[in-house]
Amino acid sequence: MTRFGYTLMTEQSGPRQLVSYAVAAERTGFDFEVMSDHFSPWLTEQGHAPHAWTTLGAVAQATERVDLMTYVTCPTLRYHPAVVAQKAATLQLLAEGRFILGLGSGENLNEHVVGAGWPAIAERQDMLAEAIEVIRALHTGELVDHRGEFFQVDSARIWDLPDEGVDIGVAVAGERGIERFAPLADHLVAVEPKAEIVEQWNAVEDAPSIGSGARAIGQIPICWDPDEDAAIARAHEQFRWFAGGWSVNADLPTPAGFSGATQFVRPEDVADSIPCGPDLDRIVEAVSDYWGAGFTDVALVQVGDEGQDRFLAEAAGPLLEKLRAAAP
Repeated sequence: MTRFGYTLMTEQSGPRQLVSYAVAAERTGFDFEVMSDHFSPWLTEQGHAPHAWTTLGAVAQATERVDLMTYVTCPTLRYHPAVVAQKAATLQLLAEGRFILGLGSGENLNEHVVGAGWPAIAERQDMLAEAIEVIRALHTGELVDHRGEFFQVDSARIWDLPDEGVDIGVAVAGERGIERFAPLADHLVAVEPKAEIVEQWNAVEDAPSIGSGARAIGQIPICWDPDEDAAIARAHEQFRWFAGGWSVNADLPTPAGFSGATQFVRPEDVADSIPCGPDLDRIVEAVSDYWGAGFTDVALVQVGDEGQDRFLAEAAGPLLEKLRAAAP
């Protein structure tokens, strides 16, 4: 059965609001919740960037049932992988086994802030692979010494470890990344509903099989509002950065850069790629691309902080009913 999630967007809401939305989303019936991990919003109009891990700790205590996930954390520049290993173990204990550590190779927007530069994609992938090795080693509970190409760990041990461990999901896009990371991960993370991503993953030797224990977790933005014009205007203001695609978005360093890169994106361009307005059937049709591609989980992003309470109170319940009725 396809599982449907709710996205806690740190770029568009403050920490207390995010905890409130998390509780409401669980009450409404979402199966899981994912949280972005940013140092900066993509656009100044979004206006927020609270610390994801602090907020997730609060969410873990405020909720009881939903699975939780970072979507996604970069464990290579802004965070050392040993620190990520400790944070993930602690959060898993707080969440009582409901947490998945979602990892990726990062975005310049968030990682450049520590002054370590911004490596090319091949090097970022090498760093991510080594970081996963460090995290896995520390999650054994053993004393770890590591001398790698990118990271050093001296006599480190995680003292508070969950009995069930911490599953790792890795964000991938192209065939090279899939071949590299599928054997290192427990779950697939991707933001495009492409069947070839799941097929290529399942074809990799030693990769956990999607649909047989491993999950393929996607994400899709929507902008529900009773007024379609208001929804389109909000989606354009808040989410026009989405038009650039990952290959562009990963390398832009500041909100000013995103603003300049998207200055010619029109409201109708955003409406063509994001379902906007009150039509729940249109949203179901857009989400169906994911389960049609073999994804097991889809997290919805309701665009904008404005109207989030109304979406959760009025639209989310009926939308989940329609999604579950239509999904395999």
